[in-house]
Amino acid sequence: MRKIAVNVGDVVVGSGNIVVQTMCNTSTTDIESSFKQAVQLSKAGAQIIRLTTQGLKEVEALGQIKKMLKKEGVTTPLVADVHFSFEVALAAAKVADKVRINPGNFAKNRASAQREFANLIKVCKTYGTSIRIGVNHGSLGDRITATYGNTPQGMAAATVEWIEMAQENNFNQIIVSLKASNPLVMVEAYKLLYNHMKQKGILYPLHLGVTEAGNGNEGRIKSAVGLASLLKLGIGDTIRVSLTEHPVNEIPVAQFIAKYFENKSNIRNEYSNSTIYDCKSYQEFILRASCDYGPLLLEKKIDDFTISGTILGEEIPTKKIIEFKENLLQATRRKFTKPEYIACPGCGRTLFNLEKTFEEVKKRTSHLVGYNIAVMGCIVNGPGEMADAHYGYVGEGRGKVSIYRGKEPIYRSVPEDEAIDKLLELIDQDARNKVFLPGSE
Repeated sequence: MRKIAVNVGDVVVGSGNIVVQTMCNTSTTDIESSFKQAVQLSKAGAQIIRLTTQGLKEVEALGQIKKMLKKEGVTTPLVADVHFSFEVALAAAKVADKVRINPGNFAKNRASAQREFANLIKVCKTYGTSIRIGVNHGSLGDRITATYGNTPQGMAAATVEWIEMAQENNFNQIIVSLKASNPLVMVEAYKLLYNHMKQKGILYPLHLGVTEAGNGNEGRIKSAVGLASLLKLGIGDTIRVSLTEHPVNEIPVAQFIAKYFENKSNIRNEYSNSTIYDCKSYQEFILRASCDYGPLLLEKKIDDFTISGTILGEEIPTKKIIEFKENLLQATRRKFTKPEYIACPGCGRTLFNLEKTFEEVKKRTSHLVGYNIAVMGCIVNGPGEMADAHYGYVGEGRGKVSIYRGKEPIYRSVPEDEAIDKLLELIDQDARNKVFLPGSE
């Protein structure tokens, strides 16, 4: 079995250690803010930092940020996050340490994809730049979904095509991701691809993450479930925990999960029906318990469990234990006791206060048990990647929002201060009219 190691600047992905990364939520063209946040993230322990690079002006800004970081003594590799333009990808490959492309929206057709990907590879070879082939559930492209549907099988098949194109161009500096907001979909997609690579005798590094996981305890638990289910199998080389919070908050969560599975004694398939945890914080408690019991619930090896614990010697209240169990059972798709939320972490493409808006949406929709509601920063992570959502609040432009039912925009260009009311109005109207929701049984 040949395992490929990929260089991202001075960081090697696929060398045996789990690399922790994150993404700036600043506008890349706000060079000073992006520089300051990148310094903060590097000091907090981020080993790779990604910035949105949707246009040529962002590529230019990225180059300036990189020079400023180097002058400051910060050598953390920078990744250009490119979606819709291969022209931008080519320019970014001359500046960034790695370029992330999304196959679902990189090119219009197969012939164009082959041609432009080959051109990108030529530039990457010249500049020593690696590529992340970043497939996301819900943005697979029409050709793949016509054959496979919006499924883990489709995600894996789309990825294999791009791996083969890289091989045709004698380029192995690729890292692959197959993210979804649903941990079950995400885990299945990665397993399918990993098994395919094993059969072919060559393993490319895998970037793991539950995308649009949300925030708070729910986001941490959902991320831990997806990551743990793969890391315990030895699948995964670099991880990101995507939280709708300041990106610095993602790093200690990812570091904990990475260290947990680097300690091989934590990789077990069976657990006592009753476990007592002795922890230093509530976050440590939920992460340890999620890493232990999340995979077992997701794989349906167990249906229930009993746990208790202490934090610095103080017993964790029963109410907090029950709250954790409900969150874990929901994250593993076993029992739903509250609405399910999909929320992106935000980036330079987001033109509204995503964290504040998401909290307000959660507050005003908390009674809608059984509904899946998305809050997305922009159209890139919007209509496609909220694939499981019944309804969506999607940033459209500065001060404007689109309200979706499934993947269909019902209201466009809604003023931001009216958008949550409009979302609730649509949900109430559909309930009264008994509208069949996308994704419902």
